[in-house]
Amino acid sequence: MTRLLHIVGSPRGSASVSKAVAEAYIAAFRSVSPAHEVDVLDVWHDALPEFDEETMNAKYAALAGLERTDRQKEAWERVVSLAERICSADILIISVPMWNFGIPYKLKMLIDIVSQKDCLFHFDTDGFSGMAQGRAVLVCARGLNYATGSDTPETEFDFQKSYMLMWLRFIGIKLVDTIVVEQSLLGSEETQLLRENAKGEAEALANAHILSARQGISR
Repeated sequence: MTRLLHIVGSPRGSASVSKAVAEAYIAAFRSVSPAHEVDVLDVWHDALPEFDEETMNAKYAALAGLERTDRQKEAWERVVSLAERICSADILIISVPMWNFGIPYKLKMLIDIVSQKDCLFHFDTDGFSGMAQGRAVLVCARGLNYATGSDTPETEFDFQKSYMLMWLRFIGIKLVDTIVVEQSLLGSEETQLLRENAKGEAEALANAHILSARQGISR
């Protein structure tokens, strides 16, 4: 059984292009076997723990080799439990809209909470090593054309996809497939066409991943 974790980065619900495409991938994957487990982490509706003073003190207590207080242990356990959901996923699906050339602050909050030593990465004299072992599907939606747009070239304006790819590599995920939906701010009919095309791409990708998993098992 494959465990999928969908991290929802948009607050728009059914109106979200990135969420709809990610859900098309999940539906196609589960259509073959409904037994696959799907975990959903919605950064807008799930209560994320604050990385507050108690949590920060817990972090630095461990770095200093000190015993954590009971309150620090409780605060740190909330960080660990979130990170474990990411580490235990076979496929991590992240749906993320572009906000001000970057990612929504709630998604950044999640990343800031879980990106901790011995939670999502190890650090020693040899440097960093990520702890996540699965693969990822990154669905990015942008209002304008950043891929070929002359006024908004991706190399200058993209702090969305580039940041997410860097973070995924950092935490140890090397197999990443990216679906990008450009110009989602077009008229409703054009946006709907772009959404449907991207959903078809997601479904094809899911089928390819299912086939790959089966071949891996057969070997």
